[in-house]
Amino acid sequence: MGKKTCEVPECGEESYQTVPADLASKVFTFKEIGTKVHLCRKHYKEYKKGTKNDRELRRMDWV
Repeated sequence: MGKKTCEVPECGEESYQTVPADLASKVFTFKEIGTKVHLCRKHYKEYKKGTKNDRELRRMDWV
């Protein structure tokens, strides 16, 4: 199985983490979007900063 690459346009680094596409699309723009996207370390860090409030709200629903 081949290595996955970051799905952010103009980034070809190796994938570090897979995240939900609906949250990632709030931070990045994608040409094609599925249910999950692969992000490199750098873009994953940006994703975490950009979606912090949304992720906290999702966790509140678990209780």
